[in-house]
Amino acid sequence: MLRSESRILTTHAGSLPRPAALAELHGRRSRGEAVDPEALQQAIEEATAGVIAAQVAAGVDVGNDGEQARESFVTYVQHRMTGFGGTSNRALMRDLQEHPDFLELALPRRERTKVSLMSAPAAIGEVTYRDTSELDAECALVADAPFDQTFMTACSPGIVASAMENRFYATRTDYVRAVADALRVEYRAIVDRGLLLQIDAPDLALERHTLFGHRPLSEFLEWVEVVIGAINAALEGIDPNQVRLHVCWGNYEGPHTHDVALEEIQPLLYEANVGALVISMANARHAHEVRCFEHAPLPEHMVLVAGVIDTTSNYVEHPEVVADRIVRAAEAVGDPRRIIAGTDCGFDTTAGIGDVAPSLVWEKLRALREGADLASARLF
Repeated sequence: MLRSESRILTTHAGSLPRPAALAELHGRRSRGEAVDPEALQQAIEEATAGVIAAQVAAGVDVGNDGEQARESFVTYVQHRMTGFGGTSNRALMRDLQEHPDFLELALPRRERTKVSLMSAPAAIGEVTYRDTSELDAECALVADAPFDQTFMTACSPGIVASAMENRFYATRTDYVRAVADALRVEYRAIVDRGLLLQIDAPDLALERHTLFGHRPLSEFLEWVEVVIGAINAALEGIDPNQVRLHVCWGNYEGPHTHDVALEEIQPLLYEANVGALVISMANARHAHEVRCFEHAPLPEHMVLVAGVIDTTSNYVEHPEVVADRIVRAAEAVGDPRRIIAGTDCGFDTTAGIGDVAPSLVWEKLRALREGADLASARLF
């Protein structure tokens, strides 16, 4: 895990805007329609080169490929693993169920989506990792990326088991563990290539108001324990310092009135064998939870990637606002060397779904850099 003794480093949570033509190709492939593999690969290569250059221009220190090679942060596994088919019936977030007038307002966003996470493929057979050819091609595109450090995302077993319905395994726990065993191949392949692994685990917060939206909190916390145990098993033999864990409450604009409090899941997150936590702290519902790191100190071996940029709003944060948020996180953790400035989530987690206009994504990342520089002057 890259740390700095002299300034605040910047990163983001993974996905960056995909060109419309690439998003369309991903959507067609996700629906099982015929797609020319060479055309898709060329579009991926061009888009990846573009987002790498744009990140460098914006001043991102720890960057990636923007997930241009994937249709979404989770359903990409259907192309790399066996056992998936049919269609899932994903539960709608509880907060959205209670506000149908908001759903009507948000309808244009859903119509833009090229890949549906609400009707993802289901597990209908044994889940195994087929081969690493797609992953190898993706990693090759960032082999020479000019970042201080390069990361590669991979989904958590919990979000696969949440979003992609179980119709094969005897229990949900069995399903989670089978997916974790398959993902072990991907996790190991990423770190073996010298890349920082980021595990995307929105399930560790999001499922409180989705899969467990009408269940007791205790059942959700049991789920979190199962998923973190499965992640740790999949990471066996991997240095925690090569892994960061991204946790969020769902990357969508909405009321979020049923989100679980960070303090409820924080002790369990600390049990993950990772070197950093990537936590949403810029949005209006969770900005106050930076205080949680005063009451429950971050383990000594961990870094906090503090979300200081909202990925669901087209407001471009003023650099002074960004700096204030970074300083507050550094004060809560107690050491600015253990803070990296980041975003709450990705900007295009599913092809075509982004809430933020692509041109404003880069404005936000430039503001992130400027704010980090201001904070560095105050903290170091």
